[in-house]
Amino acid sequence: MLCPACHHNGTRVLDSRPSHEGRSIRRRRECEECSHRFTTFEMVEEIPLIVVKKDGTRQEFSREKILRGLIRACEKRPVSLDTLEKIVNGVERELRGFGKNEVNSHDVGELLMERLADIDDVAYVRFASVYRQFKDINVFIKELTELMNKNE
Repeated sequence: MLCPACHHNGTRVLDSRPSHEGRSIRRRRECEECSHRFTTFEMVEEIPLIVVKKDGTRQEFSREKILRGLIRACEKRPVSLDTLEKIVNGVERELRGFGKNEVNSHDVGELLMERLADIDDVAYVRFASVYRQFKDINVFIKELTELMNKNE
C-alpha cells in the first residue's frame, strides 16, 4: 500500500474492524517511512448488478438512487436514515441472492415496497404512487384499501 503522504510502498496495519454492516473492512495504517497514519477500506469486488427497466433499457444497480427515492418517500416521517440504509442493503442482498446478473426493475420496486409497508404506511403509499404511477384517484383508493385490509 502506497503512503498518501510520501508514496513509500511500505505500511503496517495498526487496527482492522468490520465496516458497513460487515460488507467491508476498515484498516488504520501507518507508513513505515514517515509514520503518516491513514485509513483504507477493503471490499469484495462484486459483479455489477444490472437492472432491466420497463422500457427494456439496462442500468447498473444504484444504491444511491434507491436511497434517494426512499428518503423522498419518508420526508417528514419518523423513519431514520439508518433504517432506510438497512432496507437498501437487504434489497441488494436479496437481489444478488437470485444469482443473476440482471434483475427486473419490477422486482426491485416490489421488494422496496414490501419493506416500506412494514416500516411506515404513509411512506409506502408515497413510494407506491410514484413507482406504480397512479393515473387517477381510483387506483390510489384501491391501493389504500388493500393496505388497510392488510393491516387489519
